[in-house]
Amino acid sequence: MLTELRVAMVQPDLPFNVLMLLMGYVFGSVPFGLLLTKLVGTEDLRSIGSGNIGATNVLRTGRKGLAAATLILDAFKGTAAALIGLHFSEYTGVVAGLGAFLGHLYPVWLKGKGGKGVATYLGVTLGLAWPGALVFAVVWLGIAFITRYSSAAALGASAAVPIALWAMARTSVAELLAALAVLLWLKHWPNISRLMDGTEGKIGGKT
Repeated sequence: MLTELRVAMVQPDLPFNVLMLLMGYVFGSVPFGLLLTKLVGTEDLRSIGSGNIGATNVLRTGRKGLAAATLILDAFKGTAAALIGLHFSEYTGVVAGLGAFLGHLYPVWLKGKGGKGVATYLGVTLGLAWPGALVFAVVWLGIAFITRYSSAAALGASAAVPIALWAMARTSVAELLAALAVLLWLKHWPNISRLMDGTEGKIGGKT
């Protein structure tokens, strides 16, 4: 029965793929940074620093362990959604991964004011095409080492992944991650502006 269901889902099936999109969205919309900081009794994360709910802003609370946990969990929700979808077909994996990323960026529970998507982008990449996650890590580390700008590293890494996956003939995954990279860049527009005028904060610098 399970085999028959998986075979049936290889072909695009609108109701099922809508379900996968919604499932991914619910996974992605869980604001782990906000939940973890509330759990340990810090002030509302949205009133700190950039007001973002991601790991970088959690780090501004001085809780390095909490920031690491946020990073891991924000990535995991993208990986989990992608892997569940991938159990049926690559197509449904792509749909579920898209849902997770959109959920993180625009969570309904927070009136659409979510994170910038770097960790979840990485998590979706890991779930759908792990070599792409290695590309992301290498490019991120290289740019971060040279420039000491976390935002520049994230922008460069997110752009490199779909190019690498196209070269590997992972077309559908590459197309998804290219679309997600566009959204990620749009979310980072304030950072891009600060990079251009030289006011962006560096890794290890004061915020």
